[in-house]
Amino acid sequence: MEPALWQKILDLCNRLSNVTYENLTKIIRLESTGSATAARNLDDSDQNDIDTWMGGGTCFSMTWHLYQSLRDMGLNPRLVMGHKRKERNIHCALILPDADPNASSRAEGVAIHLEFLFDPGYLIFDPLPIPLPKPFGAGEALFPLVPNSVRLVRPDMDSMELWTGGALRTDGSISSPMKLRFEYPVAGVSVEEFKQHWSESFYREMMTYPVLNRLDRERGVQYYYQKGNLVTRDANGSRMERIAEPERVEKLSEIFRLSPELVSRALGILSK
Repeated sequence: MEPALWQKILDLCNRLSNVTYENLTKIIRLESTGSATAARNLDDSDQNDIDTWMGGGTCFSMTWHLYQSLRDMGLNPRLVMGHKRKERNIHCALILPDADPNASSRAEGVAIHLEFLFDPGYLIFDPLPIPLPKPFGAGEALFPLVPNSVRLVRPDMDSMELWTGGALRTDGSISSPMKLRFEYPVAGVSVEEFKQHWSESFYREMMTYPVLNRLDRERGVQYYYQKGNLVTRDANGSRMERIAEPERVEKLSEIFRLSPELVSRALGILSK
């Protein structure tokens, strides 16, 4: 990757890292339009530009923004869907092949280009080099991000696993065990299929309660809120506290950098 282009990509990721993951905007748009397709189209049209976002976005809107921005740079990213063992297509991310034709290796006579994973919906704002499966590569790679370490595992050429755990200690151990989060078929999906899964996401169970997630990269602190509980995670571990209902609008707007009006409106919709 040319240094100037790579710096543009890093700057894009840094801007995106200031966006809060939140489903409140999504809840409001669904209630306002009455259908997932209309809500998604509104999301699509408004959220191409971070500056016009009402508050933040979920994995679909954040990944779509990143996809559009990289395409505008003349690059060819792939949209990929994430599966859990009992649920399919519940998460999404993006894979970017290195634009440098010299950044490749060969396996069985076929050139394999270096690729990077971008997963803003899981608050991974660093492009992660994707390892090759054995015997062509190490089969896995550990990235000591803070507060959550990330491990990418390649069982074979067609798939990739995302594992996360606690911060990496000075002795090389992880502060909390690694857990398998998602499995990705690396071939990717079409824009049409991606938008179909995006529309389906408006009716998933997570749309029945607020989900907020923000990463303070400078301090290495993650804030996660769900069903009344706030989890604060840093290199030393996690702490959980209950936010009383009368305090929720004020505290959530402050911690997650959202307008009180947006938080209040979404919570009101959920309480109906």
